[in-house]
Amino acid sequence: MSGGVARWRFRPPWSNRRFWTRRHDRTEWSFSASRRSCVRWSCSTCCSPFKTILDAIYLWGNVALPADISYATYAHRGAYPLIVTALLAAGFVLAAMRPGGPAGQSKVIRPLVYLWVAQNVLLVMSSILRLDLYVQIYLLTWWRVAAFIWMVLVALGLVLIVARIVLNRSNDWLIRANLITLTATLYICSLVNFAAIIADYNVSHSREAGGKGVWIDMNYLLSLGPQALPAIDRAIALRGFEPALVSRRSCLVEQQAKETASWRSWGFRSWRLQRALEAQPKSSTTG
Repeated sequence: MSGGVARWRFRPPWSNRRFWTRRHDRTEWSFSASRRSCVRWSCSTCCSPFKTILDAIYLWGNVALPADISYATYAHRGAYPLIVTALLAAGFVLAAMRPGGPAGQSKVIRPLVYLWVAQNVLLVMSSILRLDLYVQIYLLTWWRVAAFIWMVLVALGLVLIVARIVLNRSNDWLIRANLITLTATLYICSLVNFAAIIADYNVSHSREAGGKGVWIDMNYLLSLGPQALPAIDRAIALRGFEPALVSRRSCLVEQQAKETASWRSWGFRSWRLQRALEAQPKSSTTG
């Protein structure tokens, strides 16, 4: 009897039939839960055509917004849901679409996931167009440029989610791919002269230059630093001679000269700007 008790006590769990039955039940439950969740999310995103129709009217149809909705409100309403849906999409794929799992091999769940990702891509495109309409009126700032970059990263993340499912890769592969994309984006952004781009865009699309944007915010333009000097010169020429603006511009010129004089702060971008400033003819604008 003691030997029988010992054999029963040390019997491995996988030798028991109930172990496999319970594991099979858990697998079936997980598969059914994943399928139900995917169906719910797909229906919730695809069974709301009114939002898509409104976006098509206002964004692609060039129809004016209602009087009680500004471009700022319209852009914010598109940006905030984009953050939520991006997190939900990533979390759902990581949890439900495990490599080799029943959900990943299902002929029902995979098309629904593709449909859901496609809906999110449309949301990203709509958010980018909303932000573009907003920028056309209120011009560019650092945060609006960052919003554009964030939306592009969200779109790339959705593409990587589809690639992960199609190529049957692991969740670690998806995380590494997103980290590589983020690193490459940061590296590219470090090479871009955003201050000059923002200043040039704001002057070119301002009301003084005949654009659809608002009047030039000279305080913000001057806060961008010496790299905005070419655009500042254009803005002063459009607005007319103003001694206060010319004085503040001269301070930026002195700051630029000090930065290029020291080899510790020397840079190719500053060197090019200094050459352009030295080539300008002397006038009342340039001092």
